[in-house]
Amino acid sequence: MRKGDNKMVEFSPEVIDTVIRAAALLGAGFAMIAGIGPGIGQGYAAGKAVESVARDPEARGNIITTMLLGQAVAESTGIYSLVIAIVLIFTI
Repeated sequence: MRKGDNKMVEFSPEVIDTVIRAAALLGAGFAMIAGIGPGIGQGYAAGKAVESVARDPEARGNIITTMLLGQAVAESTGIYSLVIAIVLIFTI
């Protein structure tokens, strides 16, 4: 090509659709990686709650209530990533 020739490569619609589908599936996989964080965090919180109950059994109700509230908040990010992955898989 000579300098100044600005020719674009044209792809067929099938190739474009395949590339878009592959990118959407890859994005869905990356979105599901976000499920690792809440899993680790919830396991850690549950372990610490068990340790706290073992140290102070009388505070069991307050400890478990606080742990479950924290786990619900932590799980919301995992659910959001699942929703994004489902949208990417089934809408494209």
